[in-house]
Amino acid sequence: MARSKSTFVCQSCGTVHARWAGQCEGCGEWNTVVEEIADAPPVGGKASGRGESAKSRAGRIAFVPLTGASERAPRLATNIGEFDRVLGGGLVEGSATLIGGDPGIGKSTLLLQAVAALSRHAKCAYVSGEEAVDQIRMRAERLGVADAPVELAAASNVRDIAAAMDAADGPQVIVVDSIQTMYVDALDSAPGTVGQVRACAQELIRVAKRRGTALLIVGHVTKEGAIAGPRVLEHMVDTVLYFEGERGHPFRILRGVKNRFGPTDEIGVFDMTGEGLMEVGNPSELFLSDRQRDVAGAAVFAGIEGTRPMLVEIQALVAPSPLGTPRRAVVGWDSGRLAMVLAVLEGRAGYRLSGNDVYLNVAGGMRISEPAADLAVAAALVSSLTGEPIPADMVVFGEIGLSGEVRAVSQSEGRLKEAAKLGFSAALTPKRRSRTDAGALRVIEISDLQGLETVFGKGAANQPRVAEI
Repeated sequence: MARSKSTFVCQSCGTVHARWAGQCEGCGEWNTVVEEIADAPPVGGKASGRGESAKSRAGRIAFVPLTGASERAPRLATNIGEFDRVLGGGLVEGSATLIGGDPGIGKSTLLLQAVAALSRHAKCAYVSGEEAVDQIRMRAERLGVADAPVELAAASNVRDIAAAMDAADGPQVIVVDSIQTMYVDALDSAPGTVGQVRACAQELIRVAKRRGTALLIVGHVTKEGAIAGPRVLEHMVDTVLYFEGERGHPFRILRGVKNRFGPTDEIGVFDMTGEGLMEVGNPSELFLSDRQRDVAGAAVFAGIEGTRPMLVEIQALVAPSPLGTPRRAVVGWDSGRLAMVLAVLEGRAGYRLSGNDVYLNVAGGMRISEPAADLAVAAALVSSLTGEPIPADMVVFGEIGLSGEVRAVSQSEGRLKEAAKLGFSAALTPKRRSRTDAGALRVIEISDLQGLETVFGKGAANQPRVAEI
């Protein structure tokens, strides 16, 4: 039997080396290069001999035309509306879904509730490499799903899991919690390393595709918030979901960042309670439920998350700084984007902000990434600076350019309809490309940041400006 070829792979960044080295050439880390088997045989299979020619194993690819009859992939609906919404209608047979999130955010709780609901009409299994079976049963009792016909196992050897999936009576849906605890015994590296995560995921996905099993994989995240392990892991799976939320808030956001069978950037909103995760049917109303009216520094932003319009409150506090370098603290938004908005407000609109501490918060633990929030952030900052509150019945959205102009954003009609549905009567927006029906809303359109004076009146006009040169 021919000897297997070995390679040396960095367990931090995945760089492949021809020989062992103390320091990785790719990332510069020390003592992270580990020997791995390059052509390890698949689980349950045999390696082909080196003497067999590549030509004898080659086959001709059968091409098909672009047009033709194709069957829609059948889906398994969990009947958890927010979960199915993010997936695009439910789980697809033979699909691989990766779910990442911070420790203790509720990933295992969500998946246990999902497979418990699916087990009523499909055979489901839950495999944990982190918890014992008794711990999973205790969680099921707390969630009220202990009577669901879900098969449990505590295992971490991928060879055993693949054999269970490949059996004649194998499950239709299986959860692997988590991929960082799994290992392939053909590799000498420890579980959780780059080589192990890549090999384990590849083998589980291969079996799931062949058997038509819906595979749900839990992944740990790094301190930066990215899924731990090689980046190729997110390319291998069909769907990547992130479970987000602040520990001080009960709200949880399930966000789809990749989906081969549905829309991306879709979100589902849940409320973490003692009985598990509960669906939130109207997130906008929930995020605005504790809003205080007539308070300076608060603006309601009409945003779009996936295909869903959502209203959230953006809070800003501008205070004189006793330090030479003022503080800039942001929660729920991009700090680089805040720095840009502050620079434009001072350089183009003339508001003195450089000597003040600035604190920005998106209420409710929501995270916003779209540029349409620029104008709402600017309005909240000016409101806090001048001490004049934004009208309580007004929503704000628009993108800000470096020259101080306010740019139009997409889906303005959906944003305005959501605001009208929740009882708002005014909107501060950029000039719209087309005149869409705003209903009963009074729309104030501005073309640049000087238009903020129409909202704040004399307070903004009398605010000390930067001296013109």
